[in-house]
Amino acid sequence: MEQNKVSLTELDANNWYECCQLNVSEEQEAFIESNAISIAQSKFVTTLSPYAISLNDKIVGFLMFNTVKEELDGYWIYRIMIDKDYQSKGIAKIAVQLMISKIAELPDADKVVVGYHPDNKAAHHLYSSVGFVDNGDRFGKEMAVIKNLN
Repeated sequence: MEQNKVSLTELDANNWYECCQLNVSEEQEAFIESNAISIAQSKFVTTLSPYAISLNDKIVGFLMFNTVKEELDGYWIYRIMIDKDYQSKGIAKIAVQLMISKIAELPDADKVVVGYHPDNKAAHHLYSSVGFVDNGDRFGKEMAVIKNLN
């Protein structure tokens, strides 16, 4: 069986448009902004770090995290999505682990935080599978889960 390689590439002039063409499944659309909006946001909030997610050199997803600490004294994951045609293959889990490795290199990185809507079962499964814990933190309609890095 062919070895599938998941990798992250910083967003640039060569890959941003391909990221904009990716879509989540219809039932997930209510839970996440489009990649185009996320990419635009990264141009105005310059501490945000956007990446393309690739499977065997084909772009299949997008993620973005903040490179400065925010609420709960942690580095926040802003977005992660896998195109609907590539979901349920373990790509998101590997991408989150790669992202956590990048965040761990940031100054005083001891905590990663991500917020998501409580009805987003896919997000809950993903983040709990890589060690994020719900300590009851809530921000508006979203719950915030935390992964301690030390």
